[in-house]
Amino acid sequence: MREISFKRHRFPPDVIRYAVWLYYRFTMSLRDVEDLLAERGIDVTYETVRCWANKFGPAIAANIRKVRGRAVSVWHLDEMVVRINGKRLYMWRAVDKEGEVLDVLVQKRRNKAAALKLLRKLLKNQGAAPEQIVTDGLASYRAAMKVLGCRIKHCPGRLRDNNRVENSHLPVRRRERKMQRFESQGQAQRFVSTHSAIYNTFAIRRHLVTRKTMRTFRAAAFAEWSAASGASA
Repeated sequence: MREISFKRHRFPPDVIRYAVWLYYRFTMSLRDVEDLLAERGIDVTYETVRCWANKFGPAIAANIRKVRGRAVSVWHLDEMVVRINGKRLYMWRAVDKEGEVLDVLVQKRRNKAAALKLLRKLLKNQGAAPEQIVTDGLASYRAAMKVLGCRIKHCPGRLRDNNRVENSHLPVRRRERKMQRFESQGQAQRFVSTHSAIYNTFAIRRHLVTRKTMRTFRAAAFAEWSAASGASA
């Protein structure tokens, strides 16, 4: 895991880490984070928070991804439409059967090449093919599976069979509304890649576990965050 340098920053590392955590963990605007910090006696502008989020968020997310275990044996793939500067783009997403986000790609097309790009990246990062790949009925998936030799693992189903990944779009939709839409394809890709890693860490699903188990999971999530965002000496 790569240690993160906070040198040449006026504020202490703990303040920067806290601001980045607030922004990516909760559905907050940059100005919301500015107000919360101000209530705690920390006077920073929302533009400073933006710089911290853009600089340190991806580095922390990369550290989190390095220590996460391999995904479980079933992947769910789906794509949703996002409008950026009046243009229609597609946010391709892959999650495992537990709902953990494996990868997100913002692409201009909804075709075979786009599906291939997502699948190749998944196979490279995960190191092995899953037992099943569940998708909707989009023909691009079938064409991509044929190229990769994964047709036997492909399970195109009805919409309800892919509810796991459909529900995974909701946190990003909420953030998109809070941010009043994304500014560019690159900005959207940077945000969702960082957001998905941090979201995975703190997605405890408390409604499925006891309070005692939830406290254990929460403590582990904070420990993982602290290790991933730790400052270098």
